[in-house]
Amino acid sequence: MITVRSPAWWRATLALCLGSFLVFINLYAPQPLLPELRNVYGVSTLGISLIMSVSTLALAGALLVFGPLSDAIGRAAIMRVTLLLTALCSVALAFAPTFESLLALRALQGFLLGGLPAVAIAWMGDEFDRPALLSAVGLYIGANSLGGISGRLIGGGAGELGGAMAGFLAVGLLTLAGVALFWKLLPPARAFTSRPFELRGALVDLAGHLRHPLLLAAYLLGGINFLIFINQYSYITFRLSDEPFGLGARLLGMIFLTYLGGTVSSMLSGRLAGRLGQPVCMILGILILMGGTLVTLSGSLAWVIAGLTINAFGFFLAHSMASSWVSRHAEKARGSASALYLVFYYVGASLGSAWLEPFWQLGGWSGVVLGSWMMLVVTLAIAVWLWRREWSAQRVQLAGN
Repeated sequence: MITVRSPAWWRATLALCLGSFLVFINLYAPQPLLPELRNVYGVSTLGISLIMSVSTLALAGALLVFGPLSDAIGRAAIMRVTLLLTALCSVALAFAPTFESLLALRALQGFLLGGLPAVAIAWMGDEFDRPALLSAVGLYIGANSLGGISGRLIGGGAGELGGAMAGFLAVGLLTLAGVALFWKLLPPARAFTSRPFELRGALVDLAGHLRHPLLLAAYLLGGINFLIFINQYSYITFRLSDEPFGLGARLLGMIFLTYLGGTVSSMLSGRLAGRLGQPVCMILGILILMGGTLVTLSGSLAWVIAGLTINAFGFFLAHSMASSWVSRHAEKARGSASALYLVFYYVGASLGSAWLEPFWQLGGWSGVVLGSWMMLVVTLAIAVWLWRREWSAQRVQLAGN
């Protein structure tokens, strides 16, 4: 097993962080362009949000394919090939002639983007010991946030200079260069044991994960939190593009620098989990997310940015804990267990606009905050339940000793 901070750990972690960075650059590049694209194509806020929703929904479906498949054929080839095809899709998006073709390409790209997230944490679970896994997962999820920031900055900046399609082209070319480095860095797997792929066996594994209460709770927590967090960013772009703020695509892209709050919390998550335990960190993360959401009600742009930064810190703390919790508690078929967590995660993202749109129509941003809190109360209750289960299990263990 690879131990924490060994040369092999650094190389593998760097490779997987780079892969994660590339995935999220491609996934989120269009987000700061939504107000411009809404005007160009003459569609509603809900309609233009499909650019994000179709890709996240396709990504969720892909996880059900790549996770079980990786248990049979290995993880590395899936990550390498899907990243390469993702880059080619971004280049093709730059030349999409219609809104319908743009949506179709985004759906295809979303499916390909599922390759690396479906198996990366399972790869770590195979190759790393537990301390190495906890530390690597925090850095890996930190790379998610950096990729999300960079994609939006590149998409917004290139879009303001050369139109929306210039953003896709810039991201595609950058991804091609990154894929070449990823292929070189990723070390060969040494602890992976393949299992013959059987559809019935894969379905049995998935059903077993869904019947496992500790896994199902983490799945729901991650999916509902992401439903709120990522779609808040979509609706905040509409709010900040209108008066009195009037921000353009480039400045809207810079709003996503607030994701750096998530980068910090992800990197701290391993140490916090060691001191407080994973469920307590989930509770803390959700409370921080709830507090940051209230701060965004301010009419000051500076306070809105502060609130979004707080949100990112809280969300990524809870997310890193929930995702590593799944890898820790999966009794078998880690690939499909981690993939199923991400299915809930991205299905949540794709459903968020449908949940928040009525609140937006009725109450603007205040309505979005209300809709957010209604869901976050649910995830807070789930995290408290996980904490009570773990505390009870520890008491039983101590009594047995």
